[in-house]
Amino acid sequence: MGGPVARGSLHAVFEGFGLSRSIYPYQLAVSAVGAWTMQLLKRGSLRLATSFRNRMIFIFFLIIIVPFLLFAYYSHIKSIEGISNTNTKMTMGYLLQAKKSFELYLYKLNDQVNDLIGNKQLQDLLVKEPENAAAEETFAVSMLALLYQNTPTIDAFRVKIYPIRPAAYPTYLSTIGESIQIEERYWFQRSRATISPTWYLSMPRQGAYEKPLLSYVKRFTGLYDRRPRGIIATDLSDDYLARYFSPSAQLKDQKMLLLNEDGMIYYDSSANEWTGQKFPSPSYIKFVASADQGSQAVTIDGQTYLATFVKLDSQPWAMASLTPLQELTGTIDQINRMLVIFLILYLISCIGVIFYITSRYTQPIAHLVRLMRRLETDNMQHLIPNSSRQDEIGWLYSGVANMVKQIEGLVEEASQAERKKKVLEFQVLSHQINPHFLYNTLESIRWKAENHGRSDISEMVSALGNLLRLSLNQGKEITTLRREIEQVKAYVMIEQARMGQQVRILYSFDEELLDLPFLRLLLQPLVENAIQHSVRDDFQKGKIIISAKREDQDIILSIADNGKGIPAAVVEELQKEHTPGSSVAPGVRRGVGLRNVNERLKIYFGDAYKLMIETAPGAGTTITLMHPVLQDGEELNAR
Repeated sequence: MGGPVARGSLHAVFEGFGLSRSIYPYQLAVSAVGAWTMQLLKRGSLRLATSFRNRMIFIFFLIIIVPFLLFAYYSHIKSIEGISNTNTKMTMGYLLQAKKSFELYLYKLNDQVNDLIGNKQLQDLLVKEPENAAAEETFAVSMLALLYQNTPTIDAFRVKIYPIRPAAYPTYLSTIGESIQIEERYWFQRSRATISPTWYLSMPRQGAYEKPLLSYVKRFTGLYDRRPRGIIATDLSDDYLARYFSPSAQLKDQKMLLLNEDGMIYYDSSANEWTGQKFPSPSYIKFVASADQGSQAVTIDGQTYLATFVKLDSQPWAMASLTPLQELTGTIDQINRMLVIFLILYLISCIGVIFYITSRYTQPIAHLVRLMRRLETDNMQHLIPNSSRQDEIGWLYSGVANMVKQIEGLVEEASQAERKKKVLEFQVLSHQINPHFLYNTLESIRWKAENHGRSDISEMVSALGNLLRLSLNQGKEITTLRREIEQVKAYVMIEQARMGQQVRILYSFDEELLDLPFLRLLLQPLVENAIQHSVRDDFQKGKIIISAKREDQDIILSIADNGKGIPAAVVEELQKEHTPGSSVAPGVRRGVGLRNVNERLKIYFGDAYKLMIETAPGAGTTITLMHPVLQDGEELNAR
């Protein structure tokens, strides 16, 4: 009768309700505390007398923790006994009686449905499909009259009969509130394909019945030819199910549920709160599947229920009752009397502990706090705290004294660091003169070349000055795309002067992109790589194309050449991760510039912005560079 809630030992009661994990720690704790206390009393060590931590543990174990562990242990024992008795005497018996009544109802319902299926007039109406619209209307009138006369004998909310091929009966289906598309629904197709009766739960829909309906669906055939005639669907509303699933009035907030074999809730006595949902506890679903009846404690949304169930014999369903444990335990006078006694003893003990802590520990700590406040304004040397105690309070005084001495050292170090900072700032300001001096020197060389008619030297020096100025960028990491292109042009001019050859290079940019913020020194290494390793082999045919466009929040730049391509070893080396100071494989040093650009992009913008290289032997190289669109004044930090 009681399922797994056995009447044997206390251990069996704990296991039956799944509460052993909450009870055994109390039992073990009480035993451990008793043994630990006796051991301390026997030892009487000096460490107990000199340690604040040990004294407080001993006091609280003796006065507070041990009594409350005993009380908790005793209260749990009484609660579990009450739960087991209530569950055995009331809930399981009520479920078994409800099970018998509900299964008897299901047998009667099946007999009533079979009686309607065996009706000769019904069988004759479905022998063949109507040949025209008039015949179909006649069929609809006859079928509705038949249902009107016979469905009152069926104890259900609603009964519907569907021809095996609904498309031939549009008028009839429209009359009963359905459409010919019902043939496409899953439950209809499944019922038509099987001879076994099936159950389906339909939730409320707009304009339809406003409560869930549990439908008993059965395909029927002719009485003699066994050819499928139609499908009969019998709907049970919650009013019908409530006759067998009403919770007991003796228990507050009790739930009665009907679950299928998968844990789906077909009915919930609490206004269908959970109907159509899975039971909230997967472990309880497995528990129901493992036995024919039983009880288990289940926690749902922070509240613990005693969940009792029995399985039906005629269907793979289970009837379950959920009752809050607090409703089952109730009030126990004996526990209440013990609670009052414990509260009185606890109050007296606390008063004693308060006096002891105040005189022995709180006052010395308060004195130390006042002393530390004076340290904020007074000379530290004259306010170093001192105590002769050997417990934690003495350690605290000693720690504060050491901290004061360390603070004095840190103040001195901070003062020296500030002086060093001023010296470094002065050196930085003095070194800022050097770039301006170099610019002025290059400008003087350019004017002298102009005066001597050497325009080629003048242009080369001017390009070198621009290249230097744009490269340094006043020490800032962010420049603009326009300045970056100017730097590339200055570099190309210098290379042309050095090599005495014209470099064919084309620029294609959208004007609105030129003034966008851009990380400096990205394009020049890529153009240098294209000139040195591709165009330089044949200046007559070599060509470089630099283009840029914007895609969403990114600038897409492309540097393409028609040279001999980048060796596979260089591309493979570029994809490897290099730590600072790591060596590069021999024979692939020509990719240093590419690797540096690639690493800078990943450091500042992430791995999504690394270089993309398309190359093949003799087919040239295209390097694609992605750069995010930055806002003016945006700070740039390494990621």
